[in-house]
Amino acid sequence: MSARPAATRRTVLRGAALTPVVGLGLTACEGGDDGSAPLAGPVELGPESEVAAGDAKLYRDHNVVVSRGEDGSFKAYNTVCTHAGCPINKLDGTRLVCPCHGSEFDATTGKVLREPAVAPLKPLAVEVRNGTLVAKPQA
Repeated sequence: MSARPAATRRTVLRGAALTPVVGLGLTACEGGDDGSAPLAGPVELGPESEVAAGDAKLYRDHNVVVSRGEDGSFKAYNTVCTHAGCPINKLDGTRLVCPCHGSEFDATTGKVLREPAVAPLKPLAVEVRNGTLVAKPQA
């Protein structure tokens, strides 16, 4: 009987890197059925009073963030990360943080603050109807 040499860590890792991964579901990063689809039409978010001047509010159920400027004007963005399609679920002040790979965005401008995302968030149209914020795709 001949003794086989023990596998080294390098051999095991190299083999794992070369092994194809089939059926690995990355649904959190692919978008789609997890509610990360873009808005198809207008959606009521909540009272305009929920967003103070100079602040922002994340509406997770609709993947929308709304910010309000010091002048009272509103801006809205789709909160599906432009890197891998993950729904962003954290707002820290006016900084959005993606849970999948750590991308960060400015909720007041949609601009990328931290990679790996490089494209800004998609802007949405937002208006106030009878005291309620309504977001919809831009025309």
